[in-house]
Amino acid sequence: MQIALLLFDGMTALDAIGPLQVLSALPGASVFPVASTPGPKRSDTGVALVAEHALTAVPRPDIILVPGGMNMRPVMTDAHVLEWLNAAHATTTWTTSVCTGALVLGAAGLLRGLRATTHWAALGALRDFGAEPVTARMVRDGKVVTGAGVSAGIDMALRLAALVAGESVAQTIQLMIEYDPDPPFRAGSPATAPAEAMERAMRMFAKAAAAAA
Repeated sequence: MQIALLLFDGMTALDAIGPLQVLSALPGASVFPVASTPGPKRSDTGVALVAEHALTAVPRPDIILVPGGMNMRPVMTDAHVLEWLNAAHATTTWTTSVCTGALVLGAAGLLRGLRATTHWAALGALRDFGAEPVTARMVRDGKVVTGAGVSAGIDMALRLAALVAGESVAQTIQLMIEYDPDPPFRAGSPATAPAEAMERAMRMFAKAAAAAA
């Protein structure tokens, strides 16, 4: 089972590594980090992940995983990425994204007419690609599976693992990574976050958007 992980500069590290930690534990899984140009891709944490393969080297993966990031415009307008996604999606078993990675699927035309989710700050943008935005940690529509923001990628991957290999295998993976969340604050979504945290987050997003413009 080939898992193609799309890497690019500026990606959010946990978007990629969180779900990959789960999916790589599936029986028979082989991970292929891919990019338009192979080589190190620096994440938003400053840590680089290495894309060992060109997109063309993995034309028919079983699972595609597209992480997100703060500035997705370069990836969304990369003709090589969009062409590869369209061609590979035709034969995938599952095509997935985490956070704003959904915008890349949308730019490739893969979300048209589908229900999908992404980070809460970008949820409305899904309509631009003909998708129906859904506020949920994970949304499955056919073989397209989208996860909400960052940490939701682990939830998405565990549910996908159950679809691929059964609940018992997924539960074993969950146990192995000791995924038993107990967050110290109820600030993980706009519905529960204090107003001060929400305002600060919005300022940070606006600053990042201005820097990317």
